[in-house]
Amino acid sequence: MDRTDVGALVRSAVDGDAAAWKALVEGLSPLVWSVVRAHRLSDADGHEVYQTVWFRFAQHLGRIREPDKAGAWLASTARHECLRTLRSLKRLTVTDDPHLLDRVSDDRTPEESVLDSEEAAAQSERIRRLWQEFEALGERCRQLLRVLMASPPPSYQEVSAALGIAVGSIGPLRQRCLRRLRARLDARGAQ
Repeated sequence: MDRTDVGALVRSAVDGDAAAWKALVEGLSPLVWSVVRAHRLSDADGHEVYQTVWFRFAQHLGRIREPDKAGAWLASTARHECLRTLRSLKRLTVTDDPHLLDRVSDDRTPEESVLDSEEAAAQSERIRRLWQEFEALGERCRQLLRVLMASPPPSYQEVSAALGIAVGSIGPLRQRCLRRLRARLDARGAQ
């Protein structure tokens, strides 16, 4: 369409001429579709953008300052709508996994994030104190508790063979070591 024709049609459409509106849509639709197709949207998203562009054009029809440049206005609006749609698609993940919807959202409020980071810091401090007090235990307790913490846990026969402790003494020694560790932690106020 010629620019002067577009300008005249826009002015007529503003005045309520339905035939002028129809001529604009028919004449400028290929332009809008070319912008939409250039962004490689799905058919559904492309039709959505196309309709949104014409809706916005109808909303702003009376405010378009240069009616001769309505084609440029439509192309620019189509490009912006395509980009908006593409940005929104980045936030979506199409899936056929029914369990995905059962998951708890990872979106946290700023307050939740602060509380989580404070809790993580407190947990790290508790672990640091635990290991500090663990290292202060005697060598025999440290060896026994380290061996018993293995994954999978060894049998008492394996512990006995590794550390030279009678099988019947492993349980009571373990309890004494854990009581000492607990007492050290309680004395330091660690929880």
